[in-house]
Amino acid sequence: MAIIKPNNNTISAITALPAAITTGKVLQIVTATHNTQFNTTSTSSKILVMVTLSGRNTTAGKSLYTTIYRDDTTNLALGSTGFHSLYNVDASEYKNYSMHVLDSPSTTSSTNYQVYMLVDSSSNGGVMANTNTGVITLMEIAGWL
Repeated sequence: MAIIKPNNNTISAITALPAAITTGKVLQIVTATHNTQFNTTSTSSKILVMVTLSGRNTTAGKSLYTTIYRDDTTNLALGSTGFHSLYNVDASEYKNYSMHVLDSPSTTSSTNYQVYMLVDSSSNGGVMANTNTGVITLMEIAGWL
């Protein structure tokens, strides 16, 4: 397969997109572990929120549900019930999973994103047990259509 050289340059000589491209650029990427506040000064940009964690319900045959909230008030409603569901066949299962959502905060104020969870009645469960680490990554995208 031939290597394409844009404008007859080598790949290593390309340092930036042309100035005419004003939308779709990645403005910033923030990665942190659980319990860290995330801020943005977003105006018309969108925020891609990506969460990876592990979880379980310690009661066999019960589920753990998680979702992502913006500023403790807005459920970003993943799935038809508003939560990502993790079903455990037996109590010893830990499962890794991820959630992704594209948010439109429409604010210039700092914005906080958090994972919320709940379990089925008569059960107990949680995330990041046994020293597992959850990761949340926020990516601000400029001028999203």
